[in-house]
Amino acid sequence: MYEVFYGLKEKPFSIQPDPDFLFMGKRHSMAYAMLEYSVANKAGFTVISGEIGCGKTTLIRNLLNNLGDNVLIGLVSNTHEDITNLLEWLMLAFGLPYTGLSKVALYDSFQSFLVNQYGAGNRVLLIVDEAQNLSPSALESLRMLSNINADKDQLLQIILVGQPQLKEVLRRPELRQLAQRVSSHFFIPPLDAGEVAGYIQHRLKVSGREEPLFTLAACERIAQLSGGIPRSINILCDTALVYGFSDELRLVDVDIIDDVVKDQDEFGVFSMG
Repeated sequence: MYEVFYGLKEKPFSIQPDPDFLFMGKRHSMAYAMLEYSVANKAGFTVISGEIGCGKTTLIRNLLNNLGDNVLIGLVSNTHEDITNLLEWLMLAFGLPYTGLSKVALYDSFQSFLVNQYGAGNRVLLIVDEAQNLSPSALESLRMLSNINADKDQLLQIILVGQPQLKEVLRRPELRQLAQRVSSHFFIPPLDAGEVAGYIQHRLKVSGREEPLFTLAACERIAQLSGGIPRSINILCDTALVYGFSDELRLVDVDIIDDVVKDQDEFGVFSMG
């Protein structure tokens, strides 16, 4: 809609996770370095947590795009407390048959899969998104699976990704053994006020525009309103560009941001203020 008017080749502020738009702020860079280190050093458990919309999924997708062909990846993303047999979901994540098998047969099949991949020189990486939704018993099942090893080599690496509640879940007394297996963990905080302008300009640049489009005052207002959460920044910026385009304004200033917030507060379903 506004792309041609602002000299953009695509929408810069989509809320869909896209590694091409990943902004490596200080904390995101540290979290990504931790992920790379964990995978390279075959850590048993790695935990990445952060607020909704802070960029966890984008970070993980960027990692996946940079792994070698010898790393087999399974992703479990639709987690919930009612998962009674997590192993079935793991088999599904790796494209393995799981219907009609007993729990013992499932375990034996998954163990054989891990051993065979190890023998072929491959590594197996499981990523569990929204892991805070899993019950303690499901998380304990993951710990038991992590016991499968060959000599000193662990055959299954696990990355748990979740919201801040994940930290509290893993601190429960009944999960002490799992917590002791966590080699690397990192909490991704929101962008600080000084990073928000850089984040906005980075996404504009990836979309094909070198010149600043948002004034410094507008960026400061966005930082205040969004709390530094990337997804909230995207929603604000995208709506502001629609407003600017409608009024044929070449720059987005703080007045446009305030108009967006005012209209959303008055006419929208959700408040932006």
